[in-house]
Amino acid sequence: MPTQFTIPVPPDYSLTRDACSYGYFLLSPNHWDPRTETLTRVLDLEGGPARIVIAQPRQDGKPAPARISKASHFTRGADLACTPDRRLAKREITEASGLIARMLRLDDDATTIRAYHKVDPRFKALGRGRLFRSPTLFEDIIKTVTSCNVQWPSTVVMNERLCAVVGEGGAFPSARKLARARASTLRARCRVGYRDKRIIELSEMFASGEIDPHWCEDPATSDEDLRKFLIDLPGIGPYAAANIMQLLGRYHLLPLDTESVRHGKAILGMEGSDKAIMKMIDAHFAPFGPHKFRSYWFELWEFYEQKRGPSWTWERETTGKTFTASQF
Repeated sequence: MPTQFTIPVPPDYSLTRDACSYGYFLLSPNHWDPRTETLTRVLDLEGGPARIVIAQPRQDGKPAPARISKASHFTRGADLACTPDRRLAKREITEASGLIARMLRLDDDATTIRAYHKVDPRFKALGRGRLFRSPTLFEDIIKTVTSCNVQWPSTVVMNERLCAVVGEGGAFPSARKLARARASTLRARCRVGYRDKRIIELSEMFASGEIDPHWCEDPATSDEDLRKFLIDLPGIGPYAAANIMQLLGRYHLLPLDTESVRHGKAILGMEGSDKAIMKMIDAHFAPFGPHKFRSYWFELWEFYEQKRGPSWTWERETTGKTFTASQF
């Protein structure tokens, strides 16, 4: 029988709200089921891939409302129940728990979120503050590369194909596996286009230890040193570096792109060239200081939800492929 295990969460944590908070929750091998409010994820563990269903049981034992729209309807603070499709050794449970905790930002405690809401009270009622990411920095960086200079549906396909073609058992491929892949395979079968060699180079750097995730994730590493290091990596420009920074919990930079320009024009009423609008957006969100990206992103996210409904109701294969403004 598979071994179910639990993961404690901060008292304000809601899987429904906080897992469905950033576009990467819609990318393979992540799968959110809005009917059961569960997140399924294949993790490549020490003993091989394991498909794990993550749920947050309601404390009253009742099913959650079909369409949650109020903060009072969220299940919050209950331990996560994790059910793998195979028995896990104790070491694997520890490994899986750490990967899931990173993915769900469980290190953002309630005090951190309250501090954010003091800076930007607009998102206090719904309790927003945490942003979904990947179980590893390596996956976050590759996903960032697949999201640059391309429309969202193509990003979805690239990640589907990387898991299906290179990953083991449907898991996201490890750095070692991607480092051994042929550029022609990534281009033809995974449809990554010009990113093929860059993905392999980045994978080789992770596999060899040239990129040290611990150094990148260490709070003692300065923002300046981290950004300089990231921007020198293959295929990582200013946008990608800023996005990786926020995925590392450094929210003072904004990864600005065409979606940012659209938001500036349509929602904030800004006028001028794309470059000028990006500067205005950066200045507009500057008062939020270390929480700058959170406020910028949740403002974008609200716009998407106005068009497609709450993100926790999105199906990966339908709405999940068309949630950006360019697809409306």
